[in-house]
Amino acid sequence: MAPPSSANKVAKLAQKGKGKKVRFQGGALFPLILTVVVLLFGGLIVYARQTRPGPGEGAPTSNDHWHAAIGFYTCDDKGLQVLPNLTGALEETDPATGNLSNTNFVRTGIHSHADGVMHWHPSSSGKATGTNAKLKVFLDNYGVSLSNTKLTFPASQGGKTFEEGKTVCKIDGVEKKASLKLWVWDNYATVKTADPSVYTANMGDVRIKTDGMVFMIAFVPDDVKPKPPDAAFNLKELGAADGSGGAAATTTVVGGTGASTIPGTATTLSGTATTVSAKTSTSVVGEPSATSTTVAAKSATTTTGG
Repeated sequence: MAPPSSANKVAKLAQKGKGKKVRFQGGALFPLILTVVVLLFGGLIVYARQTRPGPGEGAPTSNDHWHAAIGFYTCDDKGLQVLPNLTGALEETDPATGNLSNTNFVRTGIHSHADGVMHWHPSSSGKATGTNAKLKVFLDNYGVSLSNTKLTFPASQGGKTFEEGKTVCKIDGVEKKASLKLWVWDNYATVKTADPSVYTANMGDVRIKTDGMVFMIAFVPDDVKPKPPDAAFNLKELGAADGSGGAAATTTVVGGTGASTIPGTATTLSGTATTVSAKTSTSVVGEPSATSTTVAAKSATTTTGG
């Protein structure tokens, strides 16, 4: 039991502390700083939520026409190999109606020309614009399946399957473990000088964020150096040939007083009068952002392709 003198000291100290306010050591400055930090942090959260693009918002828009190189670098029991480019432009038409028959292409506007290039000119549906502009949109259009561990091509594209732990990979006769990965360069001009970003999961969700990107889907041993697709080295020329960027080809119209040239596709047309409408309304099937060319002659001309 504590002596009476100690009990008296404790009682006196308690009596002195009655009615006194507790103050922070820094006075009023610390709670003020804390309040400002909380308010700023809360404001940033609100701003981020309000300015974050919604599904399909942002670039590329339905007015853009981008190009991105794509390839497939694989290994099997025959060794390392770059697979052929995906075939088919997806611009088939219904003989009865003349309308485009590939629903995936109509829905998204994304396709290729067997040139190792993703031609990214989204339709107005928003399925391939902005935040919806993802690699899997292109792959789905061609029936190519890509998971974290398995790459499968439909019969129309060779029908091969490459799967981690199942597909045998041999290099110079030596069996090696191979894995799926995605190499991405932000611009074709940097494929010789910069290392790519490497993705090993959710590869189909990687965004097409800018014009001129390069994608290589690889099923190879991890010590194999990144290899860009061949299309990356002439992407500018392939894009120009497609009618967007670079020097466009010309259309020659014969008739009337002489020959006239029209920026556009390399096509020769016969007629008596020529009217050129540049970068206005579009009469190009499957190309919502292409330059419209109207030829006033015996009949109107509509260009298909892109």
